[in-house]
Amino acid sequence: MPTVAVDGLSFEFPSTWVVSKYDEWTFYRTQLSAVRDGLKALDLLAVDPDRTAWLIEVKDYRIHARTKPSALDDEVAGKVVDTLSAMLPAKINANDAEEADVAKAVLGAKKLRVVLHLEQPSKHSTLRPRAINPADVQQALRRRLKPIDAHPFVAETSRMGSLAWRVT
Repeated sequence: MPTVAVDGLSFEFPSTWVVSKYDEWTFYRTQLSAVRDGLKALDLLAVDPDRTAWLIEVKDYRIHARTKPSALDDEVAGKVVDTLSAMLPAKINANDAEEADVAKAVLGAKKLRVVLHLEQPSKHSTLRPRAINPADVQQALRRRLKPIDAHPFVAETSRMGSLAWRVT
């Protein structure tokens, strides 16, 4: 079972999946970063046996708030577009064979799915508020990402829905 650590969370995927931590790719960090300042990356790319590519962004607000809640959909949408635009050049030009293979798997997908894994404090407090309504973020992502995934999903460890991976 491939396990990937992101922001202190462990993502455990079925063994038949292709999984990669995209924001750590050498291609993204060295080759692609020269194209444009401010290029963004999703945390994880995963492709299941049915050839669905899962584009996963992880935000953990339990430790510290990073993005203003009102800008979260904009940030995720930008990362999705930047990451998808990198897949063809990565497939062709990545120096790392594993990165090229993952890009090829993403480009060979029949379906794209976007997941925002959003962890928040379980209890509301002044210091660490539970300020983001997952349903509101999901609705905003639906509007922004409709051409890519008409049904993006906002998950958290206690609310994974029918996703095939586990997070601990």
